[in-house]
Amino acid sequence: MTISADKLTTQLGWRYAVKRFDASRKISAEIWQALERSLILTPSSYGLQPWQFAVITNEEVKKKLPAISWGQQQPLDCSHMVVLAARRTMDAEYVERYMSSVTETRNLAADAMDGYRRVLVSTVEKMDSHLDWNARQVYIALGQLMVAAAMLNVDTCPMEGIDAQAYDQLLGFHGSDYTTVVGCAVGYRHPEDAQAQAVKVRFSADELVRRF
Repeated sequence: MTISADKLTTQLGWRYAVKRFDASRKISAEIWQALERSLILTPSSYGLQPWQFAVITNEEVKKKLPAISWGQQQPLDCSHMVVLAARRTMDAEYVERYMSSVTETRNLAADAMDGYRRVLVSTVEKMDSHLDWNARQVYIALGQLMVAAAMLNVDTCPMEGIDAQAYDQLLGFHGSDYTTVVGCAVGYRHPEDAQAQAVKVRFSADELVRRF
């Protein structure tokens, strides 16, 4: 089912970075399942999906988050706090695991993708920084989550203002193959969040868009 162009732009205009969430409102299981699926369906370079997503709903864990989020309350008051983590490295073993998933999912012969496999291994082995590349992929997932949420009338607040190392310690990423890159608080705006009424400020299309 295709949505209208007006609906898309209306929802994107409705979206803003929430400063105050309504802690009494929780996202339903059905809506959250769709949002979580939007994360999983995020496109990535070569399809390698170099990320993990930590979803925090436990209130005792959430109470620890403002202290490691520059005192911001959104991680506590939101319904679901999502932490997007990138793989620190990318190697032939990971590529092999991905390619095995491709051949199994698509019911292909085990050697059907050997040429592509060699290309991916060569590509990742030549990279100067796997983490920099993987972190950029993570921001694709962040954008997809925020747009999907807006289409379902769910609010978000992207958050770089967090202590990534402290989040790694809290969530068990420390010493693992993954590390925290960015957070996203997801839930519903508080009716008294004044920022909701602020007019969006954007440069004009003539300034931002170059047409050829």
